[in-house]
Amino acid sequence: MKSTLKKLGYNRVHKQMNDVFLKYTAKVVFLVIITFSINLFFSGHYTPGGGFVGGLLAAGAIILLLLAYDLKTLNRMIRIDNKRMITAGLAACLIVPILLMFFGNPFFTHQHMYLQLPVFGEVPLHTAVLFDVGVYIIVAATTLLIITLLASEQFMSDSEGADRE
Repeated sequence: MKSTLKKLGYNRVHKQMNDVFLKYTAKVVFLVIITFSINLFFSGHYTPGGGFVGGLLAAGAIILLLLAYDLKTLNRMIRIDNKRMITAGLAACLIVPILLMFFGNPFFTHQHMYLQLPVFGEVPLHTAVLFDVGVYIIVAATTLLIITLLASEQFMSDSEGADRE
């Protein structure tokens, strides 16, 4: 019976069905994790969470896509230069406290203010949120840089082993 199924290509079809299910599920779970990551980011000022935990969760969501797809496909899906993102995150983390120093505040002393937005009206803004955006970007991009470097080295060593055989 098993040999007949193998001749009919059952294993190949079964594997392809699992791949389709995994890829679809990974996309849906990715959206759920990213939504929770953003929620953790914004709730981090009053409860546990913030830029660090949110960034780790965002990186975890992208790693899930890496597990479902390969590295080349992931790079086509998400075109982000991790090194530039790390630089942008560091810039955000430094610009916020430096700008506040120009207003007479000590370094890393954050301010609470209100912005008047046309549709939303008066919206509270704490400068720590702007700093946390930088932390979020740094953590997510650094984690992804490390994982993609490890994945590409693993891919390179696997292909070298195949060449030797």
